[in-house]
Amino acid sequence: MSDQLILTPNIDGGDDFYAELLANHEGLSKPQSDALNARLVLVLANHVGNRAILTQALAAAALNQTPEE
Repeated sequence: MSDQLILTPNIDGGDDFYAELLANHEGLSKPQSDALNARLVLVLANHVGNRAILTQALAAAALNQTPEE
């Protein structure tokens, strides 16, 4: 198993997954949507399981933060 985070497109049916993700958020309030995202992050982090990869993912995500309005 590699200890490098993959940042290039790597999802089969990425557009379909994105549509599914959006569909799962339909009708949710902001707090419910945030909670769904948090649960999804934890489920996927558990699946990845590699702390070095997860640390790289956190750093990559932090670099792409947008300022609050």
